[in-house]
Formats: sequence, C-alpha cells, structure tokens
Amino acid sequence: MNEKVIKVVVCSGTACYVMGGSELLLLGDHIPAKWKGNVELEGSPCLGYCKDKSNGKAPFALVDGELISQATIPDILRKIGEKLGER
Repeated sequence: MNEKVIKVVVCSGTACYVMGGSELLLLGDHIPAKWKGNVELEGSPCLGYCKDKSNGKAPFALVDGELISQATIPDILRKIGEKLGER
C-alpha cells in the first residue's frame, strides 16, 4: 500500500475562483477511493501566480509543489496519479 501523501493546494483567489477554481475545491468528491488516504486537499486565499503571466492562466493549483495552470479536476487527478506512481 502506498503511504505517500500528496498535498494539493487550490487557489481560491478572485481570478482563480471565477475562472473555475470554485469547482476545483470539489476535488475531494472526485478522488478515487484507493487514493483517499493519500491526498490532502486545501484551499488558499491566493497563491499569487496570476501576477506573472509566464505562469499561465487561472485557475492555479499546486500538486506536491508542482504548479498546474488552467487546472481542471482531471488534470489534478492525472498529476496525483503520476505522483503516486500510477500511469
């Protein structure tokens, strides 16, 4: 059993929230049962990535410190799977 914990931080600042970040906060409802103990989800008032256009576009999320721009729930789940060693 994989004991690794993946920390997911979803930006819920104004730009991210209106660009879809509000839906990302529902990620917990989409995490497969086999990963439930391996994912820690938290919201952040603002991650600050929208201030620099080189980071991409909102909404932003961090998966174990790795930035995902224009994040969607499937994007985040894919990244979690990679981090847990699933392909």
